[in-house]
Amino acid sequence: MSTRIPFLKGHGTENDFVIVPDPENALDLPPAAVAALCDRRAGIGGDGLLHVVRSAEHPEAAQMAGEAEWFMDYRNGDGSVAEMCGNGVRVFARYLQHAGHVTEGDLALATRGGVKTVHIAKDGDVTVGMGKALLPEGDVTVSVGDRSWPARSVNMGNPHAVAFVDDLAHAGNLYSPPPFSPAAAYPSGVNVEFVVDRGPRHVAMRVHERGAGETRSCGTGACAVAVATARRDGVDPAATGSPATYTVDVPGGTLVITEQADGEIEMTGPAVIVAEGEIDADWLENAVR
Repeated sequence: MSTRIPFLKGHGTENDFVIVPDPENALDLPPAAVAALCDRRAGIGGDGLLHVVRSAEHPEAAQMAGEAEWFMDYRNGDGSVAEMCGNGVRVFARYLQHAGHVTEGDLALATRGGVKTVHIAKDGDVTVGMGKALLPEGDVTVSVGDRSWPARSVNMGNPHAVAFVDDLAHAGNLYSPPPFSPAAAYPSGVNVEFVVDRGPRHVAMRVHERGAGETRSCGTGACAVAVATARRDGVDPAATGSPATYTVDVPGGTLVITEQADGEIEMTGPAVIVAEGEIDADWLENAVR
């Protein structure tokens, strides 16, 4: 094996990622290695890792290779596997453009949440077709300290609990997962969004992402928040036949979410490559021992 492994660093509304190009799926990236790379003090640092693999070379994506050449093998910062990451998809697409694999325009990307359609605009923004939201039935409550709120369950390929609060400070430090009940609602954990109103069809949020803690942004979370807010507002594009667009402020910037009349959700926002370099393979080997 080469003693150095190429990597890049990128972010989407300050949701940041270590990017590891590995077209042939030749690298072994166990959870400990991912966690070491994402460590902000002893590693490169990131909310998660984007493992860039050709779909045909990855057993989880081979069946999607006919639709999408590239597979986003996404990992959380603690090394656990995640189904989807909306900001990650935008940064993944930006990397492919940066590397010369794709150009401006439309492309398809494989994820564990299915094939996602992406549009890279001339102005630099990236729009991702995030699929349709599922709205599981059942009452859910989330808590921080002595406060509790009812939450709306929204599934965007990964689970979310959206709580409307009076002040984003009520979410606390979000270092650890906010407790929720009933426990059976999210057997594999959940991303929790706390939301306040900023204006007509304009909200702000903070989020605890499972496996990462509080992050500066969460793309699937912003989509979940837009859908939950629309339903709270009595807006359902499937019923009206008209799309609904919400602006969602996150700590790291702003995302624009549109729910189409057919239920498809589009997320638009920036994606930036900030650096590239090499990982020392000996360091990585020692880091996972």
